Amino acid sequence: MPQGKPQPRLLAVSDLHIAYAENREVTERLRPSSDGDWLIVAGDVAEQYADVEWALRLLAGRFAKVIWAPGNHELWTPPKDPCDLRGEKRYLRLVELCRELGVATPEDPYPVWEGEGGPVAVAPLFVLYDYSFRVPGADTKEESLRRAYESGVVCTDEHFLHPDPYPTREDWCRARVEYTERRLAELPPELRPVLVNHWPLLREPTRVLRYPDFAQWCGTTLTADWHVRFRAAAAVYGHLHIPRVTWHDGVRFEEVSVGYPREWRKRPPREPLRQILPRPVDRPGDVW
Repeated sequence: MPQGKPQPRLLAVSDLHIAYAENREVTERLRPSSDGDWLIVAGDVAEQYADVEWALRLLAGRFAKVIWAPGNHELWTPPKDPCDLRGEKRYLRLVELCRELGVATPEDPYPVWEGEGGPVAVAPLFVLYDYSFRVPGADTKEESLRRAYESGVVCTDEHFLHPDPYPTREDWCRARVEYTERRLAELPPELRPVLVNHWPLLREPTRVLRYPDFAQWCGTTLTADWHVRFRAAAAVYGHLHIPRVTWHDGVRFEEVSVGYPREWRKRPPREPLRQILPRPVDRPGDVW
């Protein structure tokens, strides 16, 4: 590469939540540093369909490739949204939008990053959650939910995230897990993936939540070994609004969320785009 020319990077961000004016301004400032930069968007862009479209259109026009995995907020059917689709139909409409914009989704062939640190398959996933990250001591989903309601820690998904046509979110989760496992198993052995999911693939990252009851809306135990079984080069996620790096079985897990203004205003200023590849060499610690 010519001296002085920035090398392409695989970058990531999540939880842009652009319904907040300050977060929309953050999104408007997101730009690549080279013509070859790719951007992972790991969910929770917005709740309103038009806002999701605005943000993904903006980013797709700036970055060489955008890869999107849905978060729970995109899957909500909020009141007064002209797009009143529910459940799987809403998800598939978002997939259709992404395809119109040239954005890769969990339904598309996994793009292969050929830059430094590659080749790797960038694999956006959508596996949802199944309440298996239960409150300590709760033996059933019902008991875990009861205790969450008693403590007042209840995810808004319970009102706006509909599983249609599946009977429950757990059923939708199981179907997505089975579908995604088949796809990941088809990757060539020599092509390691960067696993991208809005929710963490294993429970350990949720142990630092201020409200532990919220963990039951944060993933599924069915994916706990995926980073090992599918030889992940890295795992990218959001949802927790606790941006940091942790290591599990030798695999780097990157929580890349921006979060709500009331959260990020408290932190030292930082670049919202997280570099995934080439792997930075100046990050010995696990919190950033």
